[in-house]
Amino acid sequence: MGTGKGVSVFELINTFEKCTGVKLNYKVAPRRPGDIEKVWGNVDKANKVLGWKAVHTLEEALSSAWNWQKVLRERGIM
Repeated sequence: MGTGKGVSVFELINTFEKCTGVKLNYKVAPRRPGDIEKVWGNVDKANKVLGWKAVHTLEEALSSAWNWQKVLRERGIM
């Protein structure tokens, strides 16, 4: 669940690398048959029905998720 504002794969990769200091190993390749160009979710239902709204930036969310994964690894869970 997010803000309803889409980000590109490159934006996500660059933001993750900036937040974590980890350089990701990826390869840029042509689209495969059936790959879609753009997709994002509509958050209106979550906002209205659940009363939930994203309040953190992409940077904050990625940093929090990364820190949680590090804790799990330290505990031998992941």
